[in-house]
Parts: sequence; C-alpha cells; structure tokens
Amino acid sequence: MSVKKDETASFMLRFTQKIFKNDQGEPQVQWRGNIRHVQGGDEKRFSEFDDAVNFIQGKLAEMTIQQMEDKSPEEQKGILSKSFDLWKKMTLNAPKMVMETIKDPKKGVENIQKEFQEVGEAISQKVEETIAQRKVDVDEWRGVSKSDHNSMMELMEKMSNEISALNKKVNKLSKK
Repeated sequence: MSVKKDETASFMLRFTQKIFKNDQGEPQVQWRGNIRHVQGGDEKRFSEFDDAVNFIQGKLAEMTIQQMEDKSPEEQKGILSKSFDLWKKMTLNAPKMVMETIKDPKKGVENIQKEFQEVGEAISQKVEETIAQRKVDVDEWRGVSKSDHNSMMELMEKMSNEISALNKKVNKLSKK
C-alpha cells in the first residue's frame, strides 16, 4: 500500500471596502473580495463571503479526490462525507469569523488559521483511519493453477500464430 505525501492548499484573501451613500443619503458599506488559490493560481472575485468559502471547498475537494483515487468507492464516500461535515461547520462559523477579523484583524486571522488547521487535521485523521481499516483478505488470493498456466500458453501460442500470419500478409502487401 502506498502512502501519499501531504498536500498543501494555500489561499490568499483580499478585501476591499467601499463606503458610500445610498439614494436616501444614508451611509452604506460594501465589501468585495478576491480569493486566490496559491498553488493553482485560480482566482475568484466575490461580494458574498459564501462564494469565497465555496471556492475554498471546491479546491480542497479536488485535492481530497486526488488523494483518494486508489480508494474503494465506499472509502471515498466516507472520507468525502466527513470532509463535507467539517465544511458545514466551517460555513456556519465563517460569517462570525469575518466580522471578528474586521474588528480585530490580528485575532481574526489567528482564528481563521486555527479553524482551517482543525478542518485539515480532521480530514487527515479520517483518511488515516480509513487506510488503517483497509485490509486485504489473504483467503481471496490463490496461486496460479496448472490449468491457468496451460490456458495462458495456448492463448499466447494462438496470438503468436496470428501475428505471424499478419506479418506474412503485410510483407506481401509491401512487395506489391
């Protein structure tokens, strides 16, 4: 069983604040943002924080799927289910974290980093648990029987004869 190396996903998040007055002269605040996946270079502009969270979820889901290509469908389903549960929690906490970040940027960034670290650790733990549970039943293995060997030899001899016949036909065609 091969163990894949740890993968990293980094995101750069940039906010722009626009303060303006609406038609009634009341002050308004509009936040816009840009999120960039550092490793892949993909970017997305957003005005709703949920769009940024969805972007991050998509990139991390892609990474998770690549890491479990060799897993059975049942194992993949379990890992993805656990990953989505963690992201549901993250989505519920994200708006609060953004407001805290606006009020106290240093503390907010620390909270966001902590949340992402917890999500990453929980996903890694689930992947490790799934791998540990995976086992190969030795009773399902069987050695090659003499009849298997004879069948393979017959097939190889038949293929060899067909290749020889095709070579003769190709030689005749090339002489013409």
